[in-house]
Amino acid sequence: MQVKVANAPVSFGVFELSDAPPPLSADEMVHALAEAGYEGIDLGPIGYLGTGSELVERLGGMLLAGGWADLRYSDAEEFRRGLPALEATLDVFAAVPPASLPPRPTLGCSGSPERFARPGGSVPGLAASEWPSYAARVQEAANRCRDRGFEPAFHHHLGTYVETPEDVERLLELTDVPLCLDTGHLLLAGGDPVAALRAWADRVGHVHIKDGDTKILAQALADGADLRELMGRGGFAPLGEGELDLPAVVRTLDEIGYAGWIVIEQDTLPGRRTVAQNIADQAANRRKLEELGL
Repeated sequence: MQVKVANAPVSFGVFELSDAPPPLSADEMVHALAEAGYEGIDLGPIGYLGTGSELVERLGGMLLAGGWADLRYSDAEEFRRGLPALEATLDVFAAVPPASLPPRPTLGCSGSPERFARPGGSVPGLAASEWPSYAARVQEAANRCRDRGFEPAFHHHLGTYVETPEDVERLLELTDVPLCLDTGHLLLAGGDPVAALRAWADRVGHVHIKDGDTKILAQALADGADLRELMGRGGFAPLGEGELDLPAVVRTLDEIGYAGWIVIEQDTLPGRRTVAQNIADQAANRRKLEELGL
């Protein structure tokens, strides 16, 4: 397989910037991931890793694997308001020197409040009549990325309108956007990551590998906890500690001839684990893939 392995700020609880300082500096994160053997890193929130020459200097020998661009595809007006943020992400990508594996704009959905409160696929999503306009906006976002020279990938995600395998199927039918297949989000939404890789092989353009624990999900649902709390409780476990069949995932990626970025993620909240624990987790996660030949 022609692949490179990256990690992401979300594995350290950095997925938004607020008044509180992040749990570790960008330099500390890049250094820790480079030491662990990662070849790339996702952008995280714009500004965390820097932009322009500051970003390039900070990355050193590492590559930028991609970055999240969140848009409200379910609402035409809010979608328009969000487009400048997508363009800002693409501006960051454009300032990075060309690489053999360029960064992937990862198109995410701003979410469904009802599904965010009850993640895992138990809450109905879009009505049949809403899908065409939703998908048309996804297609527009994808086309904007292509106009800037970047091939996007759409990320299905717990707590959003594209959560379940059935949602993914519908989106793939209505657009030509490649899929960012996330093993952990699919697992906790009732899907089979190995079967999905085979079924959607010709549409998989980006891969996020994470583990998931359905027992933690079930308890979170029983307690009325939402997606954010699920992350804080460890619903996305270190590789090998959840229910993901990681060897089968790696074998299947080889079988389908996947080429591109593999981004290891372990979504967590800031402060739920120490920085030292997060660094150790991501080093161990990298070793898991090395043991499987990646």
